[in-house]
Amino acid sequence: MKTGNYNRLWRWHFYAALFIAPLLITLTLSGIGYLFYTNVENKAYDHLFFGKNGTTEKLTIDEGIEKVIEQNKGYSIAKVIVLDDPYNTRLTMTNKDGDQKYVFLDDHNEVIGTQNAKYTFSNMMREIHSSLFVGGTVVNYLVELAACWAIFLLFTGLYMTFKGRAFKKRKNPSKRQKSKKWHALVGTIITIPMIIIIFTGLPWSAFMGNFIYSAAQNHPSIGIPTLKQQPPTSDMSEIPWATRKNKAPSSEGSNEHHGGMTMSDKPNQSAMMSIEQLMDKVDEAHIQKPYSIIYPATEEGVYTVSKGSNTGVTGLDVSPYDEMTSYFDQYNGNLISKVGYEDYGILAKWFTWGIPLHEGHLFGWPNKIINLTVCLSFLLVIFWGMKTWLARKRKGEISAPPVASKGVSVSFILFMVILGLLMPLFGLSLIAVAIVEGIIYLTNKEKKERMAS
Repeated sequence: MKTGNYNRLWRWHFYAALFIAPLLITLTLSGIGYLFYTNVENKAYDHLFFGKNGTTEKLTIDEGIEKVIEQNKGYSIAKVIVLDDPYNTRLTMTNKDGDQKYVFLDDHNEVIGTQNAKYTFSNMMREIHSSLFVGGTVVNYLVELAACWAIFLLFTGLYMTFKGRAFKKRKNPSKRQKSKKWHALVGTIITIPMIIIIFTGLPWSAFMGNFIYSAAQNHPSIGIPTLKQQPPTSDMSEIPWATRKNKAPSSEGSNEHHGGMTMSDKPNQSAMMSIEQLMDKVDEAHIQKPYSIIYPATEEGVYTVSKGSNTGVTGLDVSPYDEMTSYFDQYNGNLISKVGYEDYGILAKWFTWGIPLHEGHLFGWPNKIINLTVCLSFLLVIFWGMKTWLARKRKGEISAPPVASKGVSVSFILFMVILGLLMPLFGLSLIAVAIVEGIIYLTNKEKKERMAS
């Protein structure tokens, strides 16, 4: 890039940082919180996760579920989460209003306690991180836009560091120069890992995430296998003739981590295979704990038994290689089909590896420590950036970098176009920024012409 671009990039870098710094701080702190949600929940919910009811009588899983339904009128079971010992079994329940609660059963299938799903530590951290606990399309887009502009800040910061020779040794450097040097040094070190963290989180974003997910669905060879998109159906001949025409209940959305399914009630319960019988079939299929069982939504639906690498449920995550989704007939329990990691396309594999890397549990504690270090360093970069600005800021003025005197170069346009194509929402925001910059440029030009005349 030409020398004339330095002021322009500095100016854009400054305004971008000024406007999105509060969002970036919020996202980084909530991301740090989410890094350790399993550790926090294991301590905070110790009784629910590992406690015992104390009753000596042992119930079957189905008797335990019936007891739970009786105690929670208006709610129905949507999912059974079977975890490795010493974790208790967790039931996900919903009502017609979409409210969700978790109920825990001990090893005797007796009720231990209940949680309001909305206010668990993991769900709260995730809601703050993805939608600032407000939700809505506009807020989701705002969060994604902040992530995109963070990448712009990292790239432009890298350019200015080397173009402006920020590491040049100076005799008796001022406080501002010291802050600028630390801002540049740490920013340079964390650029690549921070970009990796941001890009592995974008698949769950509102705009770009939907685009990636649609591409994965529309092109199974590189994305999500058709079998996972369109589950098979159960054998209708297994349904008793007397109940075959009964209307099946409808399913409603769930916020279980980044997706899921919730049913208002089990279809044809008298004809369905019991959960205990299904678990025996799961064992026969050599599917080991932990796994989740999702109820059928209709008479034709199937039991879905899955293992995921990014479930958002303490104790449920598995290695990406072990991720799989299997489908069992709801009437006879036969394993109909199964799709695993090896069947995924390159995009789906990216989801499977990238998201747990972003969340900090892909390779255990080292992953958490690396992510934590990068996040804390990013906060320091923001701090030193603000400190550098405040050191040169004049009282009563914003003290923004000067407007670039030269025209826009081809290299600058090319740089922006590439970033805009890689991050479409960022590209759209550039149009707005360009319009504002154009208005400022024309206004200043007109003032100069008037003064000259």
